[in-house]
Amino acid sequence: MDLGGINPVILIATLMASAVPILLAALGETVVERAGVLNLGVEGMMIFGALGGFIVAVHSGSPVLGFIGGAVCGALLSLIFAALTQVFLANQVATGLALTLFGLGVSSLGGQGYNGIKPPPTGKLFPQALTDLPVVGPIVFGHDWVVYFSIAMTAVLWWVLKSTRVGLIIRAVGESHEAAHALGYKVNRIRLACIAFGGAMAGMGGAYVSLARVPQWVDGITAGAGWIALAIVVFASWKPWRVLIGAYLFGGITVLQLNLQVAGSAIPVEYLSMAPYLITILVLVIMSAGRKASGAPAALGQNFHASR
Repeated sequence: MDLGGINPVILIATLMASAVPILLAALGETVVERAGVLNLGVEGMMIFGALGGFIVAVHSGSPVLGFIGGAVCGALLSLIFAALTQVFLANQVATGLALTLFGLGVSSLGGQGYNGIKPPPTGKLFPQALTDLPVVGPIVFGHDWVVYFSIAMTAVLWWVLKSTRVGLIIRAVGESHEAAHALGYKVNRIRLACIAFGGAMAGMGGAYVSLARVPQWVDGITAGAGWIALAIVVFASWKPWRVLIGAYLFGGITVLQLNLQVAGSAIPVEYLSMAPYLITILVLVIMSAGRKASGAPAALGQNFHASR
């Protein structure tokens, strides 16, 4: 049944795939910020991963290797940020912004010659017979493996941060690195691991854009998805399941505005195109105004230097 020319089943199925890049990047940044590090270079790591994953997939013929390559590229770029902020104690905000500019520039240069090339397809995980089932088929069974991976990672990170010793240590470092250091934990090593994990997730999210969502290489292909991921982390109060909801909300708004354009909506195209970003800003403003305590880690954005 269509509503105003829009099929709600297809809309839901499409938004789940559309939200994957933002969800993966936001989950990685959630871990990074839980450890007390503010990395604003998510956009740069995503587009660097998008290019790296695309190149690996094209030359290897394997989309799986492409996603792994994207994750590795994102992690490698994040290590530059880690070295500057955790070893040389550079300002995290300035370094993150520089990382984004660096990633955008390198990807623009390195992507020359890959325009118009199609990567190997990322196939569906389940048989077509299951995808063709009414209603539940497209929503539950009609996706590639990365969609299910993103949902599984949400559950895993929620469990790790909430119920494991590793999660407790990460949260302790993010709340008070001095106290964590006094207890014998290697603050810089823990933050380094979290930063690398966040970079790998952002790189994989970028690879999903160039390998599955578009799929092709276009300069500036991430189109601000990294900044939206950063906003969703705040919207979600640094909680993985809320990150999932925020990513699906933004993904739904993005898909809806595209469907409205196709359906011939009377709303001008420019307003529809800016709607996802405008609504995201409004949600963040409302959340910030209505919340007494932001829930941010107490040591977020603070560099640590061991006194002994």
